[in-house]
Amino acid sequence: MREPSEVAPAGPRAAREPIRSMLFVPGSRPDRFAKAVASGADAVIIDLEDAVADDGKVRARRDAAEAVTALGSAPGCALFVRINALESWAAAEDVRAVVRPGLAGIVLPKVSGPADVALLDRWLGWSEAEAGLPAGGLAIVPVLETASALRAAHEVGAASRRVMCLGALSARDGDVQRAVGFRWTAEGAETLSLRSRALLDARAAGTPNPVTGLWTAIGDLEGLRRFAEQNRDLGYEGMMAIHPSHVPVVNAVFSPTEEELDRDRRLVGRMERAQAAGTGAAVFEGAMVDEAMLASARARLARYGGA
Repeated sequence: MREPSEVAPAGPRAAREPIRSMLFVPGSRPDRFAKAVASGADAVIIDLEDAVADDGKVRARRDAAEAVTALGSAPGCALFVRINALESWAAAEDVRAVVRPGLAGIVLPKVSGPADVALLDRWLGWSEAEAGLPAGGLAIVPVLETASALRAAHEVGAASRRVMCLGALSARDGDVQRAVGFRWTAEGAETLSLRSRALLDARAAGTPNPVTGLWTAIGDLEGLRRFAEQNRDLGYEGMMAIHPSHVPVVNAVFSPTEEELDRDRRLVGRMERAQAAGTGAAVFEGAMVDEAMLASARARLARYGGA
């Protein structure tokens, strides 16, 4: 099913709302779709891949398509579908079925390299035209689950202007652990360099919303918080989640506090006064600040609605 493809040209990416939390819901459980959308997650991913047995995939595809129409316009929650891997026609059938008004984008599993992303980009273009949707409006979220994809993370992120979320996943006993061979620990030291490198590659490729995950211990919210804080401190802007109870924790960790935003506002004011006086640096609350700090504060305020 895979075919060779040239990498799509780089260019401006569509502006999108920040995504802190992406909640998976099994495609075989349509009774949970509306609850997932109402969970407070910034995005919901209806999973047609690992969460659905082979004999249930046709039904799950139909249910996912109906959910896009019924739930995709819910305010504050972007609706994605994780399709099957690009190893059979099921992936193409998934795309054609779910591309319709209400869909935010496609989550692409088992990525092996940038050609997979470029191929999905073309499929989305054809499907958008068929569905009467604006060209280029649907996002791609490539899942780096293979060693080859992790090694080529920058090229994967740069393969299409549609790529909006990218990063290394490190779930216990998941695909990445099997591919790389590390021994999982709750502290995450064994994947720290992997997650850091993938983040750097994502940033260098211009990915607007790097995300990571997953924390699979459903009842361990403190462990989840520690893991989320570590990822936030690395520079990630969100995480994938597998249970609704994880959403409030993830959202809180990846949201700047009001105190942080207030400091940004004060810094902007101080620098604007300094610039009006003809200087490019100033002492702000005991620290030296300059144009770089001003740019960071403005970017955070613009992204999180605090400007």
